[in-house]
Amino acid sequence: MKVFQVFIWFCAFTITTQAQVDHSIWNGLLSKHVSAKGWVSYNGLKKDSLQLNQYLDLLSSNPPKEDWAANQKLAYWINAYNAFTVKLIVDYYPVSSIKDIKKGIPFVNSVWDIKFFEIGGNKMDLNEIEHSILRKEFDEPRIHFAIVCASKSCPKLRNEAFTAEKLEQQLQEQAVDFINDPLKNHLEEEEVNISQIFNWFEKDFTKEMTLKAYLKQYAKHDFGSYAKVKFREYDWSLNGE
Repeated sequence: MKVFQVFIWFCAFTITTQAQVDHSIWNGLLSKHVSAKGWVSYNGLKKDSLQLNQYLDLLSSNPPKEDWAANQKLAYWINAYNAFTVKLIVDYYPVSSIKDIKKGIPFVNSVWDIKFFEIGGNKMDLNEIEHSILRKEFDEPRIHFAIVCASKSCPKLRNEAFTAEKLEQQLQEQAVDFINDPLKNHLEEEEVNISQIFNWFEKDFTKEMTLKAYLKQYAKHDFGSYAKVKFREYDWSLNGE
């Protein structure tokens, strides 16, 4: 009886494991076309669009299942957001900014409202992934350092795929890198001049602490508790080479 139970458990484990999405195609594309500094070769990705579309089809056909671990789901949705954003740029490339891509009602619909992909048979847009899934279902403010809107003021697009096994390390590295990037944030003794991301999503960062306390967790250089907080202008220029 015990042998039979072990066999059933092994079969169930194997089926569950096989159900996870393999992000190796995306990992290969990122390592090939994204520099260590986060600059993206959209022209190169356009040439490799067959592989990109293959990965996107994989995502579309394999939405997260209920029995997936939280890290598996989170890695899936971060990769999906970034990969479909890249797809959007590639389809309209050359383009100077993601905000130049327009569809729908002017001043009402943004590029993030364009339903240009499907996951599990449901038409979706980038806003749904960010706000209805990532921000709503996961208590993880570091997602804002992982998802990338193809702009210079965004966090750097990581040149490897996010995976469940490495997710904590990857999110930690993204947070440290972004907060200490002088092109995105200036942390001085008397003033912290920081990204608009901290303004737009302040509630996500301040559920348990002040915004300055959140920054101090990752800042390599300390700043005064009295430091004034200012938000920098966002550069929507394409993060392309």
